Order: sequence, then structure tokens, then C-alpha cells
Amino acid sequence: MPRNRIRKRPMSEINVVPYIDVMLVLLVIFMITAPLLAQGVKVELPRVPSEPMDISGDEPLVVTVNASGLAYLNYGEGQDSPLDDDTLLARVNALLRHRPGLPVLVKGDRSAAYGDVVRVMALLQRAGAPTVGLMTFPPPAPGA
Repeated sequence: MPRNRIRKRPMSEINVVPYIDVMLVLLVIFMITAPLLAQGVKVELPRVPSEPMDISGDEPLVVTVNASGLAYLNYGEGQDSPLDDDTLLARVNALLRHRPGLPVLVKGDRSAAYGDVVRVMALLQRAGAPTVGLMTFPPPAPGA
């Protein structure tokens, strides 16, 4: 007596449900961690070779950071005396409220600590500067 067997064909479909679950977990992880990774001071890095900035009309606001980490402002009284963080923040904030399009530059000493320059840039950002430029000297010409 022959048996009538129903032959099942092998299933050739991929079960994608576990992959969707993994994808959703990764999506949640990236949504939580992305804002944490986006912290920092926004600067526009110069392109190589760099060209001088075109500053039309207004003289830029320059904050100088010396090798000791002290900050100086090129505007108003006491340009030769260092400013503490609160005074620098208040003065730059007042200047930017009065003249909103004023370009802001940081002039850091070659031997100034990276942390001191970034601290000043963060203060300028808190004071309302939309962009902050970094001043450099051009490299010496070849053969000079």
C-alpha cells in the first residue's frame, strides 16, 4: 500500500522580523547618542591654501590669548590689560548686541595651551558670536 506523502518544498524565504527588531534597537541607540556627540565649538576651518579674509567696513573684534592663557580684547579701554572670563563675556556680548554683524577672530599664541584657546572660543560662542575665525600667519615663502 503506497502512502500518499505530500512533499514539502524547502522554504526559500528569509525571515526578516529579527533584522527589523535589530534595526529598531540600533535606531533608538543612535537617536539617543547623536545629540551627545554633537557638542563642541563650531569653527570654520581654513582651506589650504588659505587666503586673507575679506572684511568689508568693520574692523574685526580680535580676542588674543597669550602663552599664559590670558585673554585680551582689541576694543575699548585697557587693551593692554588681561580680562577675566566674566568681563570678556560681558564686553563681547554688549559689542555683539550693539553691532550684530561684527566679525570675531581669535589670535592664539603658538605656545598657548589648546584648552585656553577653546575656553575663549566657548566664551565667544556664549556671548553670541555666530562664527569665530582663527588668525594665523602665512608660512614663510620658499627660499626666504
